[in-house]
Amino acid sequence: MSRPVTVGRATGPHPTRGGREGRTNVLRIGDTVSLRYRPRALAVGALAALLALTLGVVTLGSGDYPMSPAEVLGTLVGRGSPAQDFIVNQLRLPRVVTALAVGAALALAGALFQSLVRNPLGSPDILGFTQGAATGALVVVVAGGSSLALATGAVTGGIATGAVIYALAWRGGVNGGRLVLVGIGSAAILTGVNGYLLTRAQLMDAARGVLWLTGSLDGRGWDNALPVLTALAVLAPVVLLGCGRALRMIELGDDAAAGVGVPVERLRLLLLAAAVVLASLAAAAAGPVSFVALTAPQVARRLTRTPGPALLASMCVGAALLAGADLAAQQLFTGRQLPVGVVTGVLGGGYLIWLLAARRKAGRI
Repeated sequence: MSRPVTVGRATGPHPTRGGREGRTNVLRIGDTVSLRYRPRALAVGALAALLALTLGVVTLGSGDYPMSPAEVLGTLVGRGSPAQDFIVNQLRLPRVVTALAVGAALALAGALFQSLVRNPLGSPDILGFTQGAATGALVVVVAGGSSLALATGAVTGGIATGAVIYALAWRGGVNGGRLVLVGIGSAAILTGVNGYLLTRAQLMDAARGVLWLTGSLDGRGWDNALPVLTALAVLAPVVLLGCGRALRMIELGDDAAAGVGVPVERLRLLLLAAAVVLASLAAAAAGPVSFVALTAPQVARRLTRTPGPALLASMCVGAALLAGADLAAQQLFTGRQLPVGVVTGVLGGGYLIWLLAARRKAGRI
């Protein structure tokens, strides 16, 4: 006999909002399964996902062979001409899918880092994980390796850097502030190492390495998109459904989280590993695209107005942000495409300056 599915509403003060009430709905499936969700967060995520898909369709129709959105959609469902099918499905679609997947992966990784260290400046760009992925890739560049080997080196470098930073930050547990300090120091060291590796490479290899370090989606194929999509398919449900509530408890402090039965250190290790894997695979696919992991979670939080991490909304905002940046990189200058990392760097750098100014005005720094 099937169990009834009911929807209720739970409201109450949240400790991080000074007693202000926030509406939370509860979806109950039978007597044992219940899911809490915030309607505003779901609405923001849905709108951001729709924006990301719209930008993807516009990007598929732009270029030397322009197509209308109707023609693009018709081609995607198999109603286009052979030329349209080749251009959309073979040439342009892998790049767009890579942009969406990388944006979502970076945003989810950034949201996890920011929640775990309880700092809006916590992201793989600042904590050294992106620089570690770059070091692994540049080692391959200096050795004259292939593109596949470069991606493998990026993943290996990112994961190895994550393990080293975690080990250095461990002192009877990993404190968020200590993790930030160790990460910033590691980022500075690895930046110097990366500069040295570029000086040791041949001229053509060094140029390839510099282009990769900037972050680019040019020439990306399904082999670049599939690892990131696989990681998202495996890790995103685990994080969203299995760790969301516990992550909100960790944001209140380790003692408070442990007091309600959250295994803090084990959960932190699991979530840090997931974030490092996502960031490393994203770097392998598109290079170390800057500031998406920093900006998207903060934009999602401000739009959703949620006290805890807006993980699903962050993923959708990150996908829309990188898709929009890629479209701008292709269209800003006639006859020349910018690396997408240039656009995200300009946008993210401006956001970072604004964020620091706002925190200073509020007396937080």
